[in-house]
Amino acid sequence: MKLKKKIIIIGAGPGGLTAGMILSHRGFEVTIYEKDKKVGGRNQAIELDGFKFDTGPTFLMMKFLLDEVFKESGRDIDDYLRTAPLDPMYRLQFEDKKIDLFWDKQRLKKELKEKIDMPESVYDHFLKKEGQRFKHMYPCLQKSYHRLTNYLDVDLLRAIPYVSFGKSMFDELGNYVPKEEDRMAFSFQSKYLGMSPWECPAAFMIIPFVEHQFGIYHVEGGLSEISEAMSKVIEENGGKIHLKTPVKHLLFEDKKVIGIELENGEIDHADETIINADFAYAMEKLTNGKAKKYSPEKLKKKKYSCSTFMLYLGLDKVYDLEHHTILFSKDYKDYVTKIFKDFELTEDLSIYVRNASINDPTLAPEGKSALYILVPAPNNKSGLDWDNIKDEWRDRVLDIMEDRLKMKGLRESIEVEKIITPKDWEVNYNVYLGATFNLAHSLDQMLYLRPRNKFEAFGNCYLVGGGTHPGSGLPTIYESARISSNLISDKYGLEYETFNKKIKL
Repeated sequence: MKLKKKIIIIGAGPGGLTAGMILSHRGFEVTIYEKDKKVGGRNQAIELDGFKFDTGPTFLMMKFLLDEVFKESGRDIDDYLRTAPLDPMYRLQFEDKKIDLFWDKQRLKKELKEKIDMPESVYDHFLKKEGQRFKHMYPCLQKSYHRLTNYLDVDLLRAIPYVSFGKSMFDELGNYVPKEEDRMAFSFQSKYLGMSPWECPAAFMIIPFVEHQFGIYHVEGGLSEISEAMSKVIEENGGKIHLKTPVKHLLFEDKKVIGIELENGEIDHADETIINADFAYAMEKLTNGKAKKYSPEKLKKKKYSCSTFMLYLGLDKVYDLEHHTILFSKDYKDYVTKIFKDFELTEDLSIYVRNASINDPTLAPEGKSALYILVPAPNNKSGLDWDNIKDEWRDRVLDIMEDRLKMKGLRESIEVEKIITPKDWEVNYNVYLGATFNLAHSLDQMLYLRPRNKFEAFGNCYLVGGGTHPGSGLPTIYESARISSNLISDKYGLEYETFNKKIKL
């Protein structure tokens, strides 16, 4: 059934595409405006002379959630994407040891016992206790908190004992891993949020649990294929996606958003508008100063994630390296303190490398490989001159990889190369301060205290993406889109079917 209600979505990132899929299936007239030449935002592909890279996210957690949003769009994900679980999920490489994190529990228990002296009983205790945390907290991440009364929700009240107020992930891990240097095996996931494990709230222990319980997946062709599949569903449902069509600003009638004006001067009206642009960027550039709560001065006072320095290398060979490798700096605490608190660079770096070509031949020409390299870096509060230091940092990264990962001849193997610096994230990708993981996930910027899915500043306006509830990371971005889509559907009294997973542990 076609509704005579039009939805405009600003940005074809993961959140905008997810909302577009769901709402177009439910009968709304959906139009998406995207400034780039392809869909996906930071989840789009970079293609260089036959080599293909994901721009941002490189592995899929909580695949069941993506399955659900395809079902809620009237589709079977297997008709659009080929996915496979990874085992081992990744390799952690420290100065003195390597740990392979297997999804296979028996292999993992053996590995943990040998490498960090973690007894099987302790690992089982971790799964049981953190499973209870996830069971109680996950429903809270599936609901809107646009009203204070939402804090009386029974699921949220039941989850309060599992928040571990005042404790960080690193603190909480003391319950399972006494040696501080070994806790990195279960707390490095704080970097998914652009935070330090010493600062990231203990509530986010649900992230390592999710990986261990549900595994991580590779998508054939890269995670950018998810964005392409979503855009296909939208168009099959009659939705429209306008590429290379940047939005200049929102249009208002009093405090209601009634549409948009494009950079080319065209105007388009809508009954509801969804913002999928980077949150702080949208407040500065799209609102004509009407978002008083999020003025430039107030935005500066918000807490933001770190940034990332990116290298995308097309190589003439395939290295014998795991699909995912996380190489820890020799003094990890000093490194993250410099990055997150002091906004400084260090000689000793932590580096994440995806070598997906060992499992996916579609990413590079035969016999070659597409190497994705991410290095956490200070956001642009640092004032660093990346134009002058990017080559130095690039060389430092390659030196460390050749040395510690034993990737001899790496430089000589490079056929194509692309660098993205924190400055590039801000200037070319419209990411405020280059903070690639958006607003920080401190407790004072969560739930009702985070910009809300039904945006509190304007009527007829909704938010999706990492800058709103429930936060950054692909699964939570998909969930933000589902929340906003449901709020819009509820507003118009639309009945719809949901496929929320009932958590059984």
